[in-house]
Amino acid sequence: MAHLLVRAVAVAELFPDPMAQLELVSVTLVTYNSGRFIKKCLESVLAQKYSSLEVVVIDNASTDGTVDILEQLEDRCRITYNDCNVGFAAAQNQAIAKSRGEWVLTLNPDVLLMPGFIQQLVEAGQIHPKIGAVCGKLLAIKSTFELPDKPVIDSTGMFFTPMLRHLDRGSQMPDNGEYSNFEYVFGATAAAALYRREMIDDIAIQGEFFDSDFFVYREDADVAWRHQLLGWRCLYTPYARGYHVRNVLPGNRRALPAEINMHSVKNRFLMRLKNMTWDLYLRNWVSITLRDVVVVGGCLLREQTSLKAFWFVVQNWRRNLEKRAEIMRRRKVSEEYMASWFRPQPVSRPAPKPNARVAAKVRAARG
Repeated sequence: MAHLLVRAVAVAELFPDPMAQLELVSVTLVTYNSGRFIKKCLESVLAQKYSSLEVVVIDNASTDGTVDILEQLEDRCRITYNDCNVGFAAAQNQAIAKSRGEWVLTLNPDVLLMPGFIQQLVEAGQIHPKIGAVCGKLLAIKSTFELPDKPVIDSTGMFFTPMLRHLDRGSQMPDNGEYSNFEYVFGATAAAALYRREMIDDIAIQGEFFDSDFFVYREDADVAWRHQLLGWRCLYTPYARGYHVRNVLPGNRRALPAEINMHSVKNRFLMRLKNMTWDLYLRNWVSITLRDVVVVGGCLLREQTSLKAFWFVVQNWRRNLEKRAEIMRRRKVSEEYMASWFRPQPVSRPAPKPNARVAAKVRAARG
């Protein structure tokens, strides 16, 4: 009997139970009048093949029936109901603080995940310990959540232009297979981004992962810029697939609420104030200035409701300079490295695929 016990221990050491090592993923959602989407979104989360999940939802005082839907899911999700709308950034921070996972998947309520989405993200994230963010292939979908006949790309990761515009790779292009390789990209859209807990803790500034001054919009670009400065990487995997109803696109600004456009202007300058080095500015100052003229001119001539964005930046200048000082003090990458990401066309770098051992461990989560 003792001999058999020794052999059993030896086998267990050689072939450890992958389920025992499976890392917990916390899915964090912020809802605000999301009644059209939230039920199908959460159903797609709860149907994931990856079994080690927890779901944390923060509702920002919805008034459209979202709360009634969430109450039906309280036995499967941890839900907090805020008394007022504190914004996407602050509410995501709230959800992250309540979560326990080694990985955090931030998710918009207008996203529909395919069953293997989380499994594929986690598998990709195991490639290297400095991968702090992972994103998959998001495809466009209408608000009815009906799958399209011909797939159109919503995002395959984020890139920055010399004008400091951040855009989604492949946005609104047919999915013809151009984005079929594992690649390092600048950042991930927070509509469906997997973040390593270690990175969240490492790059938090003044106790915040997402900057609550942003309220909504560009907070994920700010995180991407910051994690690049602090030495973390973002990986794109083509095998994680989901669908996203995107309302904010470069060409539909006039159709958006005035409040969203104001935050867009404000956050453009807050993000620059915190993250841009003098070297990057001097390399691209002509492009940056031209874009600033367009933004400021548009606010003066057509979008006066966004002028208060500049007053917010002035009022909060000192606090954001303090954030900048902390980021720059901890910066770990060279000027050349950062400048290499700011190009007119999307920049990416080849990345290895997960090896067989990592894939086997993660796939043990399948239901």
